[in-house]
Order: sequence, then structure tokens, then C-alpha cells
Amino acid sequence: MTTFTVWKFDEPEGATRAEGTLKDASRDGLVTIVDHAVITWPPDADEPTLHHKHDGPKHGAGWGALWGVLGGALFAIPVVGAVVGASLGALAKVTEGTGITKSDLERIRTEVTPGTSALFLVTDDADLDRLGERFRGRDSRLITTNLTPAERSTLLETFGSE
Repeated sequence: MTTFTVWKFDEPEGATRAEGTLKDASRDGLVTIVDHAVITWPPDADEPTLHHKHDGPKHGAGWGALWGVLGGALFAIPVVGAVVGASLGALAKVTEGTGITKSDLERIRTEVTPGTSALFLVTDDADLDRLGERFRGRDSRLITTNLTPAERSTLLETFGSE
């Protein structure tokens, strides 16, 4: 099953470190990375930086476009009143069919702030128990996923995150 998840880290380099762990887990056969991106946001920066690695040549261009929209447009939206709602609505239209909803976009936008980072993942065939062992103890929080509520609960329990 293909899964989209976004993990937030409470420090600018947290997602980059988790990316290394994820790649090791992929090499060990615990997960298939379809594609991923890292957003880092140093505390003194005006906006975050997106790092997309082009994991799969077959899907890389499509996901790369999505990461560009999420990393660029999502954080360039003005932060005042009705403009935010309208802008997020337009962005939600662009991400329609990806499993990413307007409420997901709102949550990502409010949770990923200066001094934090995020790991955006599209994965297949994850052994969540063994993968979770490698991620346990990291200061991370699941922001959004397209998993069912039962699968989400298992994921949070396995990774020890809230």
C-alpha cells in the first residue's frame, strides 16, 4: 500500500537526520521509498528550504512538482484573514487526488514554523514495527497521513510519536 506521511521535527536538522535513518531502512528492505522531500527552516530564516531527492525515476517528476507546490506555495501564502482560506483552497484544488486535503495543508502550514523541519514521505510496503524501532526516541510528530484511523493508530504506537 502506498502511504503519504508528513513528520514534523522540533529542530531544523531533525528531518535531515531522520532522512538518513529512512534511507538505511530502505537499503535493509524495511520500506520502499517512492519519493520524499525534506523541509528545513532555520530559526532566523524568512522561509523554509525544500530539499527533494528524486527517489524514483518513474514517479520523481510528478512528486517533485507536488513537493514544489507544497514547499513553495504553501509557505508563501499570506497569513491574514480570508486570503489564507482562499489561498489554501486553491492549493487544495491543486493537490486534489493525492490524498492531501485542505485541513492537511492548514496543519502543515501552522506546524512547520521557523526552527523546525519536516519529512514528507511517499512509501510502499513498510514493515512499521521494524522501521519504528529505528525511529523511536526521535523528537517527531506525525502531522498528516492518508492511512485509515486504525493504520494511523498503529503507526503512532509503533513510532512512539503523537
